[in-house]
Amino acid sequence: MTNMLRSLTFVALAGAMLTGCAGDMGRPSTWAPARIAQATPAQRTLEELPPAERRVAVAVYGFTDQTGQFKDSDTVQTLSRAVTQGATSILIKALQDAGHRDFFQVIERERLDNLLRERSVIREMRSAYLGETELNTKALPPLLFAGILLEGGIVGYDSNTKTGGIGARFLGIGGSTKYREDTVTVYLRAISTKTGEVLLSVNSRKQIVSVGLGADAFRYVGFKQLLEIDSGITYNEPVQLALQQAIEKSVYAMIMEGAEQRLWCFRATPGAAEALVREHIAERDHVKVADVRLPADARGRTYSTACPSVGGALPGVALPASATPASTQPTAAPAPMVQPLPRG
Repeated sequence: MTNMLRSLTFVALAGAMLTGCAGDMGRPSTWAPARIAQATPAQRTLEELPPAERRVAVAVYGFTDQTGQFKDSDTVQTLSRAVTQGATSILIKALQDAGHRDFFQVIERERLDNLLRERSVIREMRSAYLGETELNTKALPPLLFAGILLEGGIVGYDSNTKTGGIGARFLGIGGSTKYREDTVTVYLRAISTKTGEVLLSVNSRKQIVSVGLGADAFRYVGFKQLLEIDSGITYNEPVQLALQQAIEKSVYAMIMEGAEQRLWCFRATPGAAEALVREHIAERDHVKVADVRLPADARGRTYSTACPSVGGALPGVALPASATPASTQPTAAPAPMVQPLPRG
């Protein structure tokens, strides 16, 4: 009888503790307040980049989910997508972060119809209330246009690319760990609006990790009386956060390879600019930094990725033909990256 009372008391205390924990978690006073999202490591790397000589004008019409996959479910089919449908907003933010907002000039194109509609309202109101019969360019200047279009999207989301776990039990007490890994893949390409040529094409992938920890214990506290206790916790890396880092990594790779191909240059010392490109090529080609060979001209002389205004141009070395200044294509030359639309 005494053993039964002890068992019942123990079970009652355990149940009360579990109920109390659940009750505390459900109270509004314990809910976490909203906060500004912390910068990811890839975002900090983008921000620390040196700026371009002139901001590169780019436009993004859409950066979409091209996987067509739905979220995994062990029970029924779900209509929720496996990845976020707001990748365009993530890409625009990553472009703005590059070089402390001093590398790219991002021009709105995803909701261009809303922008044009609002400008039409402005013209109609000025005509109705100010009597303007012709367009006032001072009040409503022409829209900026981009020298580069950015296209691409999320091309892959692979579930259960790696799974595993381990567990042990002794005298009714044990624990276990489960591991799961998914992979998201992103492609990004830069297209010249002047010629339609694909100037750059890069890709990146990010693993999405989920880890589950569990512990349980059971023992007989009396004849046909089994006491069992379970506990556990699961950590799931947010898919949106992993996708954000993959997009930021693609933007970083595009900047590095654009500098490598002399589409733009860094406003930094030659040594600092060269070190950035070397590290990227070493990571891309899986070689040591010391074994990296930088681009060279026909005479074998290495191009500098630093801007000429910072002493980056080597004496006697001409820019490649692809870097010829053009009003709609960003180059290392001092031509403006963005110009107003031509009149007439």
